[in-house]
Amino acid sequence: QAQVVESGGGSVQAGGSLRLSCSASGSGFSLYSMGWYRQAPGKQRELVAAITSGGTTNYADSVKGRFTISRGNAQNTVNLQMNSLKPEDTAVYYCNAKIGASWANYWGQGTQVTVSS
Repeated sequence: QAQVVESGGGSVQAGGSLRLSCSASGSGFSLYSMGWYRQAPGKQRELVAAITSGGTTNYADSVKGRFTISRGNAQNTVNLQMNSLKPEDTAVYYCNAKIGASWANYWGQGTQVTVSS
């Protein structure tokens, strides 16, 4: 079993920046990847950015050049630096960890990001 905990988020004006952090804890698991998804009201949850244990990154087209995902200094941690935020980035952001040979999904509780125009 693993636990995923997020921090960060909040409210900012358009053009501003926010930073999200996430950690996965537990024992005896092999982490394949960690990433961030978001869900706006009335919309499906979508991938924002992800990074594998080998360092390969993947971004949604809508955030390329504005968001950067990176591994934290502590083991099994990941950060998402969000710059040049737009109102359409407003959503609940969820941290995801894919663990084990079956890439089982573990989710954080979600954190609200609100960008005002």
